[in-house]
Amino acid sequence: MMRRFLLIATPYAWLLALFLVPFAIVLKISLSDVALARPPYVPQFSWEEGIGAFLSQLDLENFVFLTQDDLYWKAYLSSLRIAVMSTVLTLLVGYPVAYAMARAPQEWRPTLMMLVILPFWTSFLIRVYAWMGILSNEGYLNQFLLGIGAISEPLTILNTQVAVYIGIVYTYLPFMILPIYSALDRLDGSLIEAAEDLGCSRAQAFWLVTIPLSRPGIIAGCFLVFIPVLGEFVIPSLLGGSGTLMIGKVLWEEFFNNRDWPVASAVAVILLLILIVPIILFQRNQQKQAEAEQ
Repeated sequence: MMRRFLLIATPYAWLLALFLVPFAIVLKISLSDVALARPPYVPQFSWEEGIGAFLSQLDLENFVFLTQDDLYWKAYLSSLRIAVMSTVLTLLVGYPVAYAMARAPQEWRPTLMMLVILPFWTSFLIRVYAWMGILSNEGYLNQFLLGIGAISEPLTILNTQVAVYIGIVYTYLPFMILPIYSALDRLDGSLIEAAEDLGCSRAQAFWLVTIPLSRPGIIAGCFLVFIPVLGEFVIPSLLGGSGTLMIGKVLWEEFFNNRDWPVASAVAVILLLILIVPIILFQRNQQKQAEAEQ
């Protein structure tokens, strides 16, 4: 009994220590006031006064402020758009790669897997800086295109949203490939053969059998890409320049430039809710489907 309790309590303790407690701290700061004389903020809750006094003077002025300043909701919408587009692009690139890996000879699969995870052996920041050198006006990409005569003058790619999409797709591509490959690797090849024997072409068997059976990997990959991209800060800052508006950059500016911790915490709370609500709804839908299949 004690062993079962410890087994169950361990992940909940981990969740409490590394998620719920930090979230409670951020939520508390988001309900505080900005301090002009002694930054970064004046807390509205103290153990001496008790929680009753805190609730009596509780206000949501920081959250209301976010709705009044169009910078924040524009940053949320821009981040959502970039995250969705990046997830779609990563899926379009990653699915064929994962499919080719799953259909490759067995002896080649470990090598292909190593090539997919090879970028993780290098620092994330170094890889982003490398793309700055590749995409700049004097970078390797423009030099290559000029060398083969594809363009007559250098293209402006760096400090645009195109560079942001390139950096995100490159960085998060392994997170899309690996779960899809795992789903495709477990796929029973006899099901595809049965579909072809029943009159399906290879394309029809792919759409009717392979895609539906690999859906769990697709969904997992999309979540693994969408969630971190929505709050991405490094890639839009280094590759997108000042013209790219994302909520991660706004958070950094509020915390470190403006020193407005309450507003920054309110931004972080809303961002977290945006991420958590779809995940909870998806999990409930999956649970209902599993119960219906039983």
